[in-house]
Amino acid sequence: MKKLSYSLAINEALHQMMESDPSVFLIGQGVKSPWYVGNTAKGLLEKFGPERVIDTPVSENAITGTAVGAALAGMRPVVVHPRVDFMMYAMDPVINEAANWHYMFGGKSSVPVVIWGIINRGGEQAAQHSQSIHAIFAHVPGLKVVMPSTPYDAKGLMISAIKDDNPVIYMDDRWLYNLEGEVPKETFSVPIGKGVVRRHGLNITVAAISYMVDESMKASMELEKEGIDAEVIDLRSVKPLDENLLFESVKKTGRLVVADGGWKTCGMAAEVSARVSENVLDCLKAPILRVTLPDVPAPASRVLEKAYYPTFKTIIDAVKVCYKHERGGDGPPCL
Repeated sequence: MKKLSYSLAINEALHQMMESDPSVFLIGQGVKSPWYVGNTAKGLLEKFGPERVIDTPVSENAITGTAVGAALAGMRPVVVHPRVDFMMYAMDPVINEAANWHYMFGGKSSVPVVIWGIINRGGEQAAQHSQSIHAIFAHVPGLKVVMPSTPYDAKGLMISAIKDDNPVIYMDDRWLYNLEGEVPKETFSVPIGKGVVRRHGLNITVAAISYMVDESMKASMELEKEGIDAEVIDLRSVKPLDENLLFESVKKTGRLVVADGGWKTCGMAAEVSARVSENVLDCLKAPILRVTLPDVPAPASRVLEKAYYPTFKTIIDAVKVCYKHERGGDGPPCL
């Protein structure tokens, strides 16, 4: 094990997969520029050359279509979108082609492509450069969507995504890039579709996604000082979702707060809430609460950004409201 930043963990995953499999290549805007992709592509161009590290013009649809075509031809491309907002230009090759191809050809053809989108937040980047659109892709059959929150998972999930024979949306948050953690030197995989308990607790479940996991951990430490024992779940994969982990935690705690860096309406927090309500409603002692972005575009003003983005303090407030609420009756029958 060694300590790596989140961005260098992705870099190591790309290095190891490109070394071991000549069909793997990286394509996208700014793959040779730290300004675009941080340290995630550091040294790749020098080691593997411009035929496997392809820096492209600004044409998201063409770039993604090229990657999907290469995957159909037997390659394993990783196509990076340094600002996930502009993946909107690539909706046709992602949703109409990559997501449907395996089904439409009766399982005889696959599209092993990783579509990697980087979420940018804050820094006065405003509405067109700050969006987290993971829920849109989670809505589409045929796509898997992963969102790591630690350097360990950043590496392990990238490797799993590259090895997968299906199209995988790998979405990471630039706010995590300087986060450091222990990462094995060897190649390893983190299974897609499996969440993890980051902190065990008895009083309330906080199910979190991406950078909100770190905020939830900070919140749990503060809540512990006030006698509230919060269990923090890192969903890691939003499609498929680890329902069993989620349900077992809610059965134990009887309360749920969902923390997601996307918008509230029709977002992943709404999906998680619906799944719990459909399956373990009788176990809930209180209504489910969501901590999300408000349903407005991201502001450019730093003052407004502080009000716009939820933090560990927002999670603490939600947990306290949920924890104080008691449903009538004899309590959950499944504890």
